[in-house]
Amino acid sequence: MIRGRSLIAWGALGALTVLVAGCGALPAKPGPLPSDYVPVVPSYSEAPQGNLSPDGFSAAQRMTVRVRNVGCEFLQTGTGFAVDAHTLVTNRHVIEDTKELQVTTYDGNTIDVTAMSVTAVADLAIVTTEQSMGAFSALAQEDPLEGDAITVIGYPGGGPLTTVSGVVLGTAPDPLGAALGTVMVTTAPVEQGSSGSPVLNEAGEVVGVVYAKNESEQSFMVPVSLLRTLIAEDQLLVPQANTCGKS
Repeated sequence: MIRGRSLIAWGALGALTVLVAGCGALPAKPGPLPSDYVPVVPSYSEAPQGNLSPDGFSAAQRMTVRVRNVGCEFLQTGTGFAVDAHTLVTNRHVIEDTKELQVTTYDGNTIDVTAMSVTAVADLAIVTTEQSMGAFSALAQEDPLEGDAITVIGYPGGGPLTTVSGVVLGTAPDPLGAALGTVMVTTAPVEQGSSGSPVLNEAGEVVGVVYAKNESEQSFMVPVSLLRTLIAEDQLLVPQANTCGKS
């Protein structure tokens, strides 16, 4: 019995020794807080949006619209892009023989069309709208060069807004005979519905307008120099009206 009690006491003494040693390692008690202490509230700044709007769409995407041509006996879709608040560019073949032209923005808003004009100089058309389209493009001062990287934004197949990239391969005679002079060839993949899409350089400026592709999946664009000429010279434009029922 005595030996058993000694073991218990020894264990208690060992535990006490550990506790004392631990207390001796504790830091000194901190002093009182100053009476004039004022907490500092951290400040936060939002990350820069760059050219993105709060809804996550870039300026180039916001200025690109879906064009739906309800024709006399057909329905087709294309793409267009704003060059100012009330003016958009698309292809001539996108709006020809129309009974009703429907323009829809990236966020689903419908824009009323007030006038349409086409040109024989190239496969291009100018459409004016009643409501402001908000964002619009900057036209490059010069045509792109062979090897330049480009981006095409449009609504292929009339589906969602799509962005594809490629490079400029060079110039070529217009394979469709729709333009005077030469057009430019790129590797950017396009589909039906991409007609009228803006072609952008690395600075986000419009350097051309998509209008066709070939069997090798190369796309063709009207260069920005010809687009600038068209916009500057109104006499090249012919008003387009409803042609249904007319011979």
